[in-house]
Amino acid sequence: MNTSREPQGDRDAVIGVVFRRSLAVIAVAVLVVVAAVAVVRALRPGEKVRAKNVEMPEGIAMGAVPTPPLPFADVTAVSGIDFVHETGGIGDKLLPETMGSGVAVFDFDSDGDADLLFVNSDAWPWDPVPAHRPTMALYANDGRGHFRDVTAKAGLDRPIYGMGAAVGDIDNDGDPDLFITAVGSNRLLRNDGGRFVDITEAAGVAGGDDAWSTCAGFFDADGDGNLDLVVGHYVEWSRAIDFEVGFTLNGVDRAFGPPTSFAGTTPSLFRNDGSGHFTEVAAEAGLHIVNPDTDQPVAKSLGLALADFDGDGRIDILLANDTVRNFLFLNRGDWRFEEIGAEAGIAYDAAGNATGAMGVDVADARDDGHLAVAIGNFANEMASFFVAQNDPVQFADESMIEGIGSPTRLRLGFGGFFFDADLDGRLDLLFANGHIEDAIAQVQSSQSHQQPAQLFWNTGGGGGPTFAPVSDALLGELPQPMVGRGAAYADFDGDGDLDVVLTANGGPARLLRNDQATGNHWLRVRLEGAQSNRDAIGAWVELESGGRRQRRQVMPTRSYLSQVETAITFGLGAADGPVTLEIRWPDGSCQTVIDLAVDRVHTIRQDAGGFGTSYADTTVQEGG
Repeated sequence: MNTSREPQGDRDAVIGVVFRRSLAVIAVAVLVVVAAVAVVRALRPGEKVRAKNVEMPEGIAMGAVPTPPLPFADVTAVSGIDFVHETGGIGDKLLPETMGSGVAVFDFDSDGDADLLFVNSDAWPWDPVPAHRPTMALYANDGRGHFRDVTAKAGLDRPIYGMGAAVGDIDNDGDPDLFITAVGSNRLLRNDGGRFVDITEAAGVAGGDDAWSTCAGFFDADGDGNLDLVVGHYVEWSRAIDFEVGFTLNGVDRAFGPPTSFAGTTPSLFRNDGSGHFTEVAAEAGLHIVNPDTDQPVAKSLGLALADFDGDGRIDILLANDTVRNFLFLNRGDWRFEEIGAEAGIAYDAAGNATGAMGVDVADARDDGHLAVAIGNFANEMASFFVAQNDPVQFADESMIEGIGSPTRLRLGFGGFFFDADLDGRLDLLFANGHIEDAIAQVQSSQSHQQPAQLFWNTGGGGGPTFAPVSDALLGELPQPMVGRGAAYADFDGDGDLDVVLTANGGPARLLRNDQATGNHWLRVRLEGAQSNRDAIGAWVELESGGRRQRRQVMPTRSYLSQVETAITFGLGAADGPVTLEIRWPDGSCQTVIDLAVDRVHTIRQDAGGFGTSYADTTVQEGG
C-alpha cells in the first residue's frame, strides 16, 4: 500500500491549501513521510523486504496531560456473544480476506434495546464447499446487555461474502431495514416485524456481480422524507487480478497486495423512489471521479461520513479513500454534487500526501461549531484529524497539534468514532487497530498483526491539545490486542453510558462494557420523524445545560463498515438539569424542547407544525 498519491491534475489547489497550514505541523509531517518510505507499504509488488525499524519523530511537546480512569470490561462471553469472523481464506492471501468486517447496532425488533448484527464473509466459490458455511449473526438484546442468537429466526442465516452494513427505515414503517455490502452482489433486506425479506432485485440495489462494495449509508439526499443510499467501492478486484499482482513480503511467500496495484472504482448513489425501488444516479449526480490524465476511476473507498458540512441544510458525502485523495461531495440540491476535497483541504494530509485511509467519523468535537473529521490510516501514518476553520468547508489537518498524531503512527487504524466515554460533556475518540499481514513482524519488528485499541480523552483544550491518549493501565480490558476492524457504540446495558463493540478479522468479536465511575449525569435522546424520515437520520440536536452547549448529529453511519445506534447520548458532567434541546430535523424544521429531566432516556417526536416549543413529557426509561 503505497503512500505516494496519484496524479489528479489539481496539485496547484493542493499546494495552496498546504501552505496555509501551520509550518510546525508540516515539518513534523514531512519527517513522518520520510520515515514511511522505508516500510513495506512503499514497496512495489514482488520486491523483497529487509527488516528495518523505523525511528519515528517525537510529537510536538505539549506536556503530559493527566487522564481519568476509563475502564472497559470484556463481557463478550457472559453476554452471550460468540460470533467469530471467518475470512474464507485457505492460504491464497486474496485481498478481501484481510479487509472485513463490520458490525451494526440497531433495534431490529423495536423493543427499545440495542441489538447487534455482525457481518461475516464466506467460502470462495472456487474452493471446496465447507460442511458449515458461515453467515452473518444477529443477536437480540434483553435490555440489560444479555444477548441471544436470533439469526435463523430473523431470516438472516444466508451466506454472503459480506463486508459492511447500513441501517435505515427505507419505507418509514417503524422497522429498520438492512443493506449488506459484499464482494459480489449486495443485499437489501426489508424488516417485516423482526423478520428480514430479501428485496434486492426488486429494489434495484444489487450492484455488479464483479463489484467489491465496502462502506454504505442511508441518508435523505433530497429532503423528501425517504432515505436514499450511497455505497462506496474499494478496488477493481478478481482472483485473477490478485494473482497477477503477486505481492510478497519475503520474496517467496504470497502476501496481501497493496491497493496501488489495483485499479480504482466509482461510488454508487441510489435515489429512493418512495415505492420500494431505487434508481442509481451516481454518474449524473457528479460522483464519478476519474483521473484526468488516464480517464480511469480514482476512488478506493473504505470509509464514509455523512453530514451537512457547509450548513445549507443538505447532507454532504465524505469518502475516505485508501492511498488516493479523499473526496468531499457538497450536495448542491436537485441531485447535483460537487467534489471539493482538494480545495477544502481534506483530500490529503498536512504534507500534501494521500494516506491509507480506512474508517472515518465526523462531529463537532470541540463544541465550537466547527466540524472535525477523524480518519484512521495505515501503519507508520498518523491518524488524520481535519478541523474546519472559519470557513466551514476549509479544513486543516491538526492531528499533531491536537494530540492524536504521534500516538497513532505505529498503529494501523480501521474503525474509529467520537463518543463521550466518561459523560463529561466532551467527545472522546476511539480507534480499533490491526495490521493486514499476519507475518508483518518478521520484516518489520515495530509492527504486529494484533494491535490494541486506543482511546483519546478530550481534555477540553484550554491552550493545549484537545486530546490526550489514555494509558493502557487505565482502560481495563479495552487494549487487549486484536486484529481490529469494525467498531461501534451503544448503551447495551441501559445504565446511561456508552459501551463498545469491536470486530476482528478472522477472529472473535468483543463486547466491552463501560465501567466508568465518574458519577456524571447524562441524557439520552431518541427522535421519531414525521415529515422527516422515521429515524430522523441527519437531524442535529443541540443541548443546553449548566451554561454549556453541545451539538450532536443523528447518524448511524460511522467508523469502518459499521453502524452505531441512532440514540444520542449527552454527557452532562456535574450538571443535574433541567435541560433544553433544540432540534433541526432533516426536513429543515426546528423544534425546541425544554425542562428535560437528566439521567433519563427521552423519545421526542417531530412536531407536525414545526418551529414549535414544547415541554418534555416523553420520558420512556430511567437509568439502570
